[in-house]
Amino acid sequence: MKKYILTLLFVGVISSLVLGQGCVAVRHMSCSVGTGANSSSMMHPGQWQVSMGFRSLHSYKHYVGAVYQPQREAAGTNVINDQQAFDLGVTYSVTDRFSVAFNLPLTFNSRSSLYEHYGNALSANPLQKRFYTNSNGIGDARLTASYWVLDPLKHMKGNFSLGLGVKLPTGNWNVQDEFHRRKSDGTDYTITKAVDQSIQLGDGGVGINLEIQGYQQLFSRTSLYYNGFYMLNPRNVNSASNVAPDRVVTDEMVRYMSSPDQYAGRVGLNYVVSAKAGIGATLGARIEGVPAYDLVGGSDGFRRPGFIFSVEPGISYSTAKNTFFVSVPVATQRNRIKSANDRLTPGKHGDAAFADYIISATVTHRF
Repeated sequence: MKKYILTLLFVGVISSLVLGQGCVAVRHMSCSVGTGANSSSMMHPGQWQVSMGFRSLHSYKHYVGAVYQPQREAAGTNVINDQQAFDLGVTYSVTDRFSVAFNLPLTFNSRSSLYEHYGNALSANPLQKRFYTNSNGIGDARLTASYWVLDPLKHMKGNFSLGLGVKLPTGNWNVQDEFHRRKSDGTDYTITKAVDQSIQLGDGGVGINLEIQGYQQLFSRTSLYYNGFYMLNPRNVNSASNVAPDRVVTDEMVRYMSSPDQYAGRVGLNYVVSAKAGIGATLGARIEGVPAYDLVGGSDGFRRPGFIFSVEPGISYSTAKNTFFVSVPVATQRNRIKSANDRLTPGKHGDAAFADYIISATVTHRF
């Protein structure tokens, strides 16, 4: 029985899809937790659970498509994004099968570059000076309802839940900061404009979230887990300008930032190291990304679509009321695909910066 309970624990913890990879703006989100998740016991009607997720990444490697661009690092013109993000989750179990969850992210972003300020060219930026922009605050909140398709009291060896939710535009999608400019005489001045899309706290859209999570016992200590997430964002663009106020606007420019769809998925194996001690390990594959075209609504604004494949090892420790889970997804493939606007111009293909790995941790407590 304890091994089956740990399986439920694993599928709940690893369903926290903490997302995001540098310039591809998959924002920090966590899948809702179902009534059997994140604990050493099943959730029953009237029980509450709180969770705190954490993610840290350092993004600095540029890709065009799946092709790595080492010359950007060699020349020192690469863009660097650093992010530390927290995700507060509260789950209430209405019945043994039905639960509701609320998630609110809090993110701290720092981005450094040359091209957004003086520029990459030696003529404009002879000292190759790098400047920073930042965004700190709450992100887009989510409210999700989840339902175990099979009765979890009768199906301990295998089950899956479906989730449906709404994402609210609580995060600022038009964070402003100062950008440096250089006059011909070498003096510096600043302008204020929207920070890059990759560090905006929200996207300005009301989204619809579709989720699935499940598990299947394979052997006495080993089980299969899987979970997936897709967010439909019907809004086309938001009000954040993609063009600096000191630039001349042309017809070729993409003037506003997109409110894109996003997705993520995981599949892998759980292994119960010690049911008595509450220790387990996972090893799986993970994908996350932003599509070039939304399933519903327009795709006209500026976006950097792409996806990341990762191998994700993890380890967990659980007590009667608490669960601790740590994983380190290591990227094996990064691909900045063409956006809808890229495809309007022959030969155009924008780039994006990605991280080598993410550090992810989740702590939960049951009331």
